[in-house]
Amino acid sequence: MLYHAHELQRSWLNSASTFASIGVEMLNNPANPLNYVGPMGYMNIGPIAASALEVFAHATATYGKPAWNIEAVNAGGESHPVIESTVVNMPFGDLKEFYREDLPEDAPRLLVVAPMSGHYATLLRGTVERMLENYRVFVTDWADAKTVPLQEGEFDLDDYIDYVIAYLEHIGPGANVMAVCQPSVPVFAATAIMNADKHPCTPKTLTMMGGPIDTRCSPTSVNDLAMERPIEWFRHSVIATVPMQYRGAGRRVYPGFMQLAGFMSMNLGNHMMSHYEMFKHLTVGDDESAQATKDFYDEYRSVCDMTAEFYLQTVEEVFQTHSLPNGTFVHRDKPVDLADITETALLAIEGERDDISGLGQTKAALDLTPKLSDRKKRYYMAEGAGHYGIFNGSKWRGKIAPVVEEFIAAHG
Repeated sequence: MLYHAHELQRSWLNSASTFASIGVEMLNNPANPLNYVGPMGYMNIGPIAASALEVFAHATATYGKPAWNIEAVNAGGESHPVIESTVVNMPFGDLKEFYREDLPEDAPRLLVVAPMSGHYATLLRGTVERMLENYRVFVTDWADAKTVPLQEGEFDLDDYIDYVIAYLEHIGPGANVMAVCQPSVPVFAATAIMNADKHPCTPKTLTMMGGPIDTRCSPTSVNDLAMERPIEWFRHSVIATVPMQYRGAGRRVYPGFMQLAGFMSMNLGNHMMSHYEMFKHLTVGDDESAQATKDFYDEYRSVCDMTAEFYLQTVEEVFQTHSLPNGTFVHRDKPVDLADITETALLAIEGERDDISGLGQTKAALDLTPKLSDRKKRYYMAEGAGHYGIFNGSKWRGKIAPVVEEFIAAHG
């Protein structure tokens, strides 16, 4: 009944959000007596009440899959139109391509592997925009599990790895890969498999950013939660069945709304203060600052479901048994040996203040590839950056992205 209870609550809140939006329009109307300016001055009751209702309406609204909306990119002091297309269609995830119209045909190609962790790939919009300055960028656009019909079968870590390899085969030889957070583990494994098979489409470089390669290093609250309870607890407590109104009806999933609730609760005070600041901006007419907060939460609160088998396998393999760093990780019943990585250059990036993937968890990848030359390994710690600051924001654009570009230029 978990999913059904959420749907009922969502319906109620949608109605409340709609009525609140209507109230905002009424209270902001110049003809409203509460906005009357008389001998005693401006009453200001209407704008204050309207601001409070606007914050409530935004916080209780339902958000679907955001659009990419990357129409142009600034490079060399000029604006360049961007072309977006879907180049591969697969049941659980498409491959998107973005490129500047005036970019040379031989421009380097970069596959950005987005997390399948409850948010849509559009969370990496800032990552893609920055890399579009000099690269043809491909992005894994993972599907919302509740929209995938049951007849498409299951999707687990093995399938994830197969999808990544298929995407690289489409892009062709000489590509570079960037794995942001969660996909660092399956992409690292896929890279080892392709190196071992001497696959012609083996990536030239692999950049892993804030990835949980070895969660025993500087464990965070996310890691602690996964370790505290047995896998059966997760199976019985957080897995739900998709209701009948969705195309994936009957599919067992880890709902996106539960993932969002978990992340919000980690920093509840900060989220409450962000909405209070938005309220203050609205009351003084600072719409630009208020809109910046709205834009962030429009993206942050847009969540999607993961298949139960993928979620449970990730919890068990990555956070409980640590199978990849322990050398017991298997793909299609075949052991994955990270020592097989001898060609792909590795860049590990971590944020100093990352509260999701602690310091050392991504760097561990460099010690797990003994046969890869040291000159093909690099580590970078972004000072002052949190988890999202690694791939979005000013630190990403000004400090981290140049490191990635330099590394690709040297090895790609």
